[in-house]
Order: sequence, then C-alpha cells, then structure tokens
Amino acid sequence: MRILLTGQCTLHWGRMEYGNLGNYAIIEPFVRELHRVFPEAQIRTTFQMSDEFCHRECVDCVPMELYYGWNNSDLRIALYEALSSLTKFYKVLPRTAYMDEVLAADLVIDFSGDIWGENASLVGKNRYLIGACKDLTAHWLGKPTALLAGSPGPFDSQWSRVLARIAMKRFSLITNREPISTEAMRSDSISTANLRTLACPAFLFQARDNEEMMKIFDQEDIVDPNKPTIGFVLCGWNMPVGPYSRWPRDESEYAAFVEAVEHISAKLSARVCLLSHNNGFTKPPNFKMIEGRDHQIVHQFMEILKRRNPHIDVFTLSDVYDAAQMKAIIGQFDMLVSGRIHGAVAGLSQFVPTVILDYGHEPKAHKLRGFAAVAEVDDYVADPADPCDMIAKIDACWTNRAAIEQHLRQRIPEVRKLARQNFELLPALVESRGAV
Repeated sequence: MRILLTGQCTLHWGRMEYGNLGNYAIIEPFVRELHRVFPEAQIRTTFQMSDEFCHRECVDCVPMELYYGWNNSDLRIALYEALSSLTKFYKVLPRTAYMDEVLAADLVIDFSGDIWGENASLVGKNRYLIGACKDLTAHWLGKPTALLAGSPGPFDSQWSRVLARIAMKRFSLITNREPISTEAMRSDSISTANLRTLACPAFLFQARDNEEMMKIFDQEDIVDPNKPTIGFVLCGWNMPVGPYSRWPRDESEYAAFVEAVEHISAKLSARVCLLSHNNGFTKPPNFKMIEGRDHQIVHQFMEILKRRNPHIDVFTLSDVYDAAQMKAIIGQFDMLVSGRIHGAVAGLSQFVPTVILDYGHEPKAHKLRGFAAVAEVDDYVADPADPCDMIAKIDACWTNRAAIEQHLRQRIPEVRKLARQNFELLPALVESRGAV
C-alpha cells in the first residue's frame, strides 16, 4: 500500500514543521492517523519535512518541485500532465516524475488547508490552477483521490468557480474541517456529492507532557496561584491594515488591542501573557528555532502597553517553543484570546475558555468562524477592529468560563471523533479500486 500526500501545503523545508505552529499541529496527527488506518502503508510526500520527522513518522519526502518549484515552467508542466493524462497520451508520451509518483500510488491525498482556491495566489504564481491540474492528473490516471481536512475557497471570480466545479466533482472524497466552507461551496454551485463536513486533525495534536514542562512553566512564570492568567495571541492577520507581513507597524494599529488588554488587567484583575504562535528558524547545518514575524508584533505591543502603564501586569515568554510545548503552555491559562486559529484550537482542545479574534483585513478567512462552529463556541468570535465587541466577548467568556469549560469537556471528544473520520473514510476508496 502506497500513499502520495501532496497539495498546496507543499512548501520549502521547515515551513510546515518550524514556522507557523498550527501547520505542525495538523501534519503530525495527519500522518499518524494515516498510519493508524493503513498500518502497512508507505507514505510519500511533496511536503518538505526534516530527516528527524521522516524517520520518526515513517514518511519519505520527494522533491518539492514535483508539485511546485516557484519557476516559470511550473504551469506548463502541470498543464502537460493534466492533458496527457486526460487523453491517455501518457501511455506513449514521456511521463513526469510527478506522474510516476501518482502511478505508483494506491491513494493520492491533497492536503491544502485553507489555500485550495484563490488564496493559493498568496503562496505563488498560478498555484491555484497548478494545484487543480495536479489533482485532475491523479484522477485521470485512475487513482482514488481525496481532498482531506480542508477549508476550500474563496472562489470569488467566475473562472475560479468554474475551475473548482471541474476539479471538485472528480475527487473520490472531500472532507471539510468546518461547515462554513461547505456552505460556501454549495452557494457557488460546487459539487458536494462526495463531501463530508468533519473537523481538523489539529484537535488530535498532543501537548508536551506537563511533567516535562514544569521547568519551563517555572522559568516563564506561567502560573500564579494568587492571580488568574489570560493568554493573548496576536498576529499580522488581526491588524486593521494589511498585508499580514507589513512591518513596521504604526502604533495606532494596536489601539483596539491595547484597550482590550488594559480592560482585562483593570476589570478582570488578571495577568496577561502575550504570545506568538509563529516561529522563525535558521536552515541546516546551523538549524535553530528563532523568533518569527509575530514576535515583532508581540514585542511592539508589549512596549506600547508598558509605556502607557509601567505597572500593568503583562508579560511575554523569554524563549521560543515548539508546537507541543506551546500547547502545554496554553493549557495552563485560565482563559485565552487568540488571533491565530490553531492557537485557539490549542486552547479549546484542552478545555480552555477561548475568544477567537477574526482577521482584521483582506483576504478574510472564513475558517475562524467555521472552527468556532465546530467547537460550538460561535458566540466568542470577536471583531478585532471593534474594541467594544472584543471587550464584550472577553467579558462574556470570562463570566461564563466555568460553563464553557464544561461544554468543551463534552464537545471536544465528539470533535476528535469527527477529526478521526477524515482518515477512517479512506480505506473504502482504496478497496473500491482493488488496491492491495
């Protein structure tokens, strides 16, 4: 049994593993669930993971360029693959390395998260069209194909909707990780015949064991027995002005967040821990995790708050931590406010009452409200541009935190079952094709 794992999450080395912590919170349980469902499977992927990850998780990497190489030939190659596969000319014409990987696979899985659609253009030129061609190639080569655990869209232009209609109905299985994507697909007349609305594998991601984390908890002063602590995750997507990577930021862009944190400190009598759910890294041979883009925002935010009130009880972390360590840290908070959706998942999946900050500028991501719907915490999604809304949601979450925790203890086990179904639906696809 051989599985090819590919899709728009095909990125340069380290991006899935060490950058956005949410990426790793998905890919680790994703691969482990594939091994659970297909114990004997060989998993090959265009995702560029470390040797350590590949050895530990029993995965083989193939060159990134088989999917996308950030060069002018990418589109021409993808069109050649799709057209030669459609017309069956691949039997007489030269095959590409990607086509050989597809033909050797018993199952092809596309994991693209929230960039199967026009948002793929944020990653590289023509990526949406190229990605769709790669999926169509696998289908026309006769392989069962699954678009797994995604948040497809948006499809704002006519051509993007047409492309989605062509490609989507040819997947053997589509699973969305939240319901808003499914609703959007139906409103755009995109086929949902083979679609199931489930949940994100990130809800299965495990935090580092608390016993292993005690030294870090003490070092970072995470828990104060005399005062509650609220985590606050902020990123460039929450800011009122784009792009998300914009730097430097004007101090005025923080005004709503400053008001919210000052309210937490004064009215809720809580400490606030400012967090980044994003890291940077240096490449091998001198690999090291370092502060990422979001850390710049956290440091500037901290500086503004301290300048306004030197005695405000706000702190940030002194070191950089991986996804499992960060999840363990978040699990210690009395409440969380998160502008990164997988920071929010880290809280919700550990029954931490959580307010989700929406994106503050275009392109907006419907996945935030979709994830809230999955966890059934829709009332706690806040508009980052509206300090009154933010503060109202924070106050409501704080007031109702005991009831929210109890709700999450009942709901999250159901969400985890939905997340596992992404993978439990796959064997039927392979069996229907007679693969061994």
